[in-house]
Amino acid sequence: MKLVYIASPYAGDIPNNVERAKEYCKQALEQGVIPVAPHLLYPQFLEDSDPAERNLGLRAGLELLSRCEEMWVFGEQISPGMSREIQFAQERGIPIRQWGPEAGMERGLSL
Repeated sequence: MKLVYIASPYAGDIPNNVERAKEYCKQALEQGVIPVAPHLLYPQFLEDSDPAERNLGLRAGLELLSRCEEMWVFGEQISPGMSREIQFAQERGIPIRQWGPEAGMERGLSL
């Protein structure tokens, strides 16, 4: 099974964004890939409002992304953090797939 980095919004409506990210991960797993979603893991023990801890989590997430075979982008909005991840993936030639709001409908990536 290949590792796939899951990117979706976190900030803003955190409770709903977390629930959506969990559903995206479940759908990815059901499609036969291993989802990697740092924005579901790191806020469990790092404080997002602390700049040093946020930066540590972002750096660790990019390291995870560098080890993934693909990146899947979900959600209607591309947050600044997601934009940074997308640019990182593009610079390294990591294939990127963008999924529509139904998470079952792929669409072209327009960044």
